[in-house]
Amino acid sequence: MRLGAAQVFIADTLATNEATVLRMAEAAASRGVDLLAFPEMGLTGYNPATLSRPGFPEELEGSLERISQRVKELGLGLIVGHAAFSGGRLYNAATIFLPDGTAHAYRKINLTAAEAKYFTPGATPLTFTCQGRKFGVIICRDQNYPELARSLREEGAEAMFILSAHYYHPAEARWKLPKNRALPIARAVENGIYVLLANAVGSHIGMVSLGNSLIADPQGALVILAGEATETLLTCDLPAGR
Repeated sequence: MRLGAAQVFIADTLATNEATVLRMAEAAASRGVDLLAFPEMGLTGYNPATLSRPGFPEELEGSLERISQRVKELGLGLIVGHAAFSGGRLYNAATIFLPDGTAHAYRKINLTAAEAKYFTPGATPLTFTCQGRKFGVIICRDQNYPELARSLREEGAEAMFILSAHYYHPAEARWKLPKNRALPIARAVENGIYVLLANAVGSHIGMVSLGNSLIADPQGALVILAGEATETLLTCDLPAGR
């Protein structure tokens, strides 16, 4: 089974981000990828002017429906980060679209101080099954909490996807690179699982994300590491019988 992580630029417009998701999904399908993850908030971005625009929740629902339909046509699963609106609250969320038409949702549990001003934290970890294999999903700051990754492994996850958008002011982005590479590797070796980090790249909301998306194997070795300035697709093959 082939897994993937897409490192992409996040724009302020839903239409642009949807086009990016579909373009990368098609590229992944052509390379035999079975399950592909995108960055945190990759579909909607973080721009408050976008998220608060009248009618935006309905626009988002339409976009998610189109992505779901394309997933069925392409025959691969997608993990897409986006804002989610429910009960008058805003969540930093991910939807897992599977080719058989089923979907799963995860809401980020561990928010940053800046996010907590706008988002409501989730409360429930998520594992899901794709092609008979079990996987876990967390979002960005969730990676700081070893017990969360451990709970996914205890539920049978063979690999974990981390959706991230490491936007900082330039100097902070530079000095945080080692930490944001080390934590996914630590979660991999602690739990004996593959970890795939899909991070954003480029500028957004006045800050910058330096990419460095990666895949780490169960021994903590880097399978592949992306650069800091370009969109790219990372892949690895999950061995049979793990």
